[in-house]
Amino acid sequence: MRIGFYQFAPRFGEPQANLAQIAEALEGARADLIVLPELANSGYLFLSQAEVAALAEPIPGPTTEFLTGLAARLQTHLLLGLPERSGDVFYNSAVLVGPEGLSGTYRKAHLFYEEKRYFQPGDLGFPLFDLKGVKLGVLICFDHLFPEAARTLALAGAQIICHPSNLVLPTYGQLTTRVRSIENRIFWVLANRCGTEDRGVKKLTYTGCSQITAPQGTILAEAPADEEMLRLVDIEPEQAADKRVTELNDLFEDRRPELYRG
Repeated sequence: MRIGFYQFAPRFGEPQANLAQIAEALEGARADLIVLPELANSGYLFLSQAEVAALAEPIPGPTTEFLTGLAARLQTHLLLGLPERSGDVFYNSAVLVGPEGLSGTYRKAHLFYEEKRYFQPGDLGFPLFDLKGVKLGVLICFDHLFPEAARTLALAGAQIICHPSNLVLPTYGQLTTRVRSIENRIFWVLANRCGTEDRGVKKLTYTGCSQITAPQGTILAEAPADEEMLRLVDIEPEQAADKRVTELNDLFEDRRPELYRG
């Protein structure tokens, strides 16, 4: 299976330009799955609820329609973050889209900082998606700091976790992706954004350094901190079925949930 990420710097409030950039960057790419950053069509640094309302869209909607056409042309699946409108409620969401259309939606469970002013916490749990028989889980950015989220997906059978992000805390996400891979024996695709968003009264600089990690924590592909980059690698998803650390230790069979407290 061939998987990858596209790290880039979305322009705030310019969804058509961002989607056009994605299409240009991925032209000719051959992969089964490509993961893109959190809120990749809209940009991240919202200053008001009105901005969220102006840029959010239903799922399915214009972005998923565009991605379906792109996925069909490339014969791939794309996972991308976007602001979702559901009635009068807004979510920080991610969609999995393939040549046949929308395959699934995940809503970010753990909101970071001022996201709490603009979005509702996700209410879909941690669903699994099937891609050619391979089980995918999705977490968005700050979700990575909650090991229960990744463990829930792994216990349900996830072989790959897709992690669209806009990380601003240096080293955190890049470290935890490796740790989550090791403690769950799964593949992990961190698709972070790069660059700086300057909205005048507020500014954020993102950490880049997107990476793909293997079940042993090995980094299979990575990007620099401040460059746009597409990276693709070949993996064997069935490796995620092996949870053994030694001949006598299995990470899941050795669990003692009767001793754990929430």
